[in-house]
Amino acid sequence: MVNTTMDREDLAQLLATELQIARFRDYCPNGLQVEGRRAIKKIVTGVTACQALLAQAIAANADAILVHHGYFWRGEDMRVIGQKQRRLKCLLENELSLFAYHLPLDAHPELGNNAQLGRRLSLQASGRFGEDDLGWLGEIQKPEITTLAQLKQHIETQLGRSALAIGEPEQKIGRIAWCTGAAQNMLGAAIEAGATVFLSGEISEPTVHLAREAGVAYIACGHHATERYGILALGTWLAQKHGLIHEFIDIDNPV
Repeated sequence: MVNTTMDREDLAQLLATELQIARFRDYCPNGLQVEGRRAIKKIVTGVTACQALLAQAIAANADAILVHHGYFWRGEDMRVIGQKQRRLKCLLENELSLFAYHLPLDAHPELGNNAQLGRRLSLQASGRFGEDDLGWLGEIQKPEITTLAQLKQHIETQLGRSALAIGEPEQKIGRIAWCTGAAQNMLGAAIEAGATVFLSGEISEPTVHLAREAGVAYIACGHHATERYGILALGTWLAQKHGLIHEFIDIDNPV
């Protein structure tokens, strides 16, 4: 496809429709968060709108940044000082638009974080669970992987980082539930949905006890590591289907 230029508002509407942002009650505004130049030809995608990503996007001559973790989270300090001031100043001085999509990107059936993580880990989805159907449920399509230890090794190979597994190494895996990021509070719903293994980005102290007492294995794969692939897929889709130039920039994060 020949590279094209898209109006900023047209891009916002296109993404709002594709990701169905209106149906989510989220912790932050989804869509255009910081208004930059009107004409958009090149986009940079990344997981989080940190200062390092902003700097690299500017160096790459991007017109807009698309992220999963943007700004203006519920309950945060509303004052534009410190880190927030520096980030906003950087965007505004460089006329760089910032688009952010949180829960809508988690949930999308093809481009979303959960869909893309499942594809990367060879997980075949057979159902959804939890609020807004954010959780996915299915089985691994690799018959040679039958135990928790083997699944953990497979995940570490595919994601390129260490994972934390709760459960017996030789514990047999069956139905696998997964939800990227900080979804440890969905473990109870995953158990009710019939999962014997739950994968997420993070794990909390009480979650360990729930997993042990329920006899359900839990693998914490890393928040950032599980949420790289949705925003990458979204940018690739915009490039392939709508002609924008796209560059994915992965700012390393061990958490």
